[in-house]
Amino acid sequence: MRIACARWDSRGPVRGVVQIAHGMGEHIAWYTETIEFLVSNGLTVYGNDHRGHGHTALSAAQFGDFGEAGFDLLVRDMTDLNHLARRENPDVPLILLGHSTGSFAAQPFVLDNSADIDGLVLSGSGALDGLAHLASSGPAGKNILDARFQPERSPFDWLSRVDAFISDPLCFAELRPAASASFLRAATRLCDPANLRNVRDDLPIRNLKESKHSSIAITRWASDISHDFYASGRHEMLNEINRKEMRALLLASITAVIERQKGFDGSSDTMEL
Repeated sequence: MRIACARWDSRGPVRGVVQIAHGMGEHIAWYTETIEFLVSNGLTVYGNDHRGHGHTALSAAQFGDFGEAGFDLLVRDMTDLNHLARRENPDVPLILLGHSTGSFAAQPFVLDNSADIDGLVLSGSGALDGLAHLASSGPAGKNILDARFQPERSPFDWLSRVDAFISDPLCFAELRPAASASFLRAATRLCDPANLRNVRDDLPIRNLKESKHSSIAITRWASDISHDFYASGRHEMLNEINRKEMRALLLASITAVIERQKGFDGSSDTMEL
């Protein structure tokens, strides 16, 4: 299968590389404003459209379909792109940013490849076993995620107060049943202590989230972990009404990883907002 990938080169000297794993129903161009912000601050960005998403899907009829091999191959695609990014940028830190479903894909990636990244940023993440329980226990046809946002303007109120998702022709609402099942099956592996011990304990992990609910198993094993919670935020934090604030926080997290990797020299980076 052909996987649609892209690279955005840093404007100016490259301080680091960011690989973005986008969320369910999105595509990598959904992050254009965030990518422009990152490249303006000395970062080269890589990203791909997951299977069944964006331009990797041959048509809208394939949206939400991971294919026969399911979620495991989606994670493998991320691994292949990671290796390409590392080959092209061997001398600078590489940070993996995973949002929502992309963050859940980043978790099994890290179980096997924590030595291949210098930092991990999780956005809108959580415990997949908790999500699996929520999906199986909710009433049929009920949008559980939108339940706390009433009265409901649209089925996507839980995502954002910005309606761009609704009007984007490459965005869609849900995975196909087989893809969803393969995604949720990863939960068992993600909370197995034997697997979690494979993650190097000095991997810097930054967790950006809209609530304090649902602890992530890999963060319980990490020695360098920080959390930033925004109780009033919506799930699409990097494309929400407070997106400038969240992008600045993201850049600060990435810069902390870069300084940790290279050694802080007493100077400070200038951030373009």
